[in-house]
Amino acid sequence: MWLLFAAGAAMLVLFLERLFHVHRARIKAEDFLKGICTILRRKNHEEAVSICEETPGPVASIVRAAILNRDRGPDEIRRAIDRSAVTEIARLERRLSPLSTAAQAAPLLGLLGTVFGLIRVFFTIQEKAPLVQAGNLADGLWQALLTTAAGLVVAIMCHLAYNILAAKVDDVVLDMERAADDILAFFTGSGAVTGE
Repeated sequence: MWLLFAAGAAMLVLFLERLFHVHRARIKAEDFLKGICTILRRKNHEEAVSICEETPGPVASIVRAAILNRDRGPDEIRRAIDRSAVTEIARLERRLSPLSTAAQAAPLLGLLGTVFGLIRVFFTIQEKAPLVQAGNLADGLWQALLTTAAGLVVAIMCHLAYNILAAKVDDVVLDMERAADDILAFFTGSGAVTGE
């Protein structure tokens, strides 16, 4: 039980930290990109890079990579964007695997507690036989039931937390893809930036 409580508390802290990180990474990409493109049309590339550096999140990072490689042609701009995107996605997904692992391991820890509880019950039966009363078995049965319930609660919470974070990361990645396409279109002249 203590192991399950410790795992649950650690996963709650991890979830809250990751939730804050992903929330901070999400910006209004469309508005940000419009502002950057307005600055770039004035040929003020240094200001655009500076704004990207001051803006948190992966969208600003990939736009910055595109601006820094603007004179190298569409293929090189795309490669720079891809390199930046890989780094940013890795940052977003960092420390998500412990939540998934805890969601899978918690029921097993609960089952282990159940087995120990049942061992305790059978040990009590053997020790008190032939005059075993229900009260003698209650401790082991409570242990078995409580550890099973705790394992399932921790697993469910970790699974929900993982899925919430994965969905939020997917939203940020989608913003990154749109921003990458739009900034590439801006530099190659092959399309308009969103909202124009």
